[in-house]
Amino acid sequence: MMLTSVLDRAVAADESMPCKKDPELWFAESPADVEHAKLLCQECPVRAQCLAGAMDRAEPWGVWGGELFVSGAIVARKRPRGRPRKNEIAA
Repeated sequence: MMLTSVLDRAVAADESMPCKKDPELWFAESPADVEHAKLLCQECPVRAQCLAGAMDRAEPWGVWGGELFVSGAIVARKRPRGRPRKNEIAA
């Protein structure tokens, strides 16, 4: 089944899809915003279909089905911009 038909059915059924409210959040630069988008996906009625469709299409980036894609691969967390520290800061 095509992802578009699943999404169309969900919209027609008036189901709540968080990505329809603020689409830019799913392509955010901030790691905190990305984590927020992933959290919102957890309750989405088409989460599994969204993730499967993104994997089939080899989406290059963004949050799809509650997972973060970077360069076409699923990654656990988005790294902040800039270079990583050379040394850990003592806590």
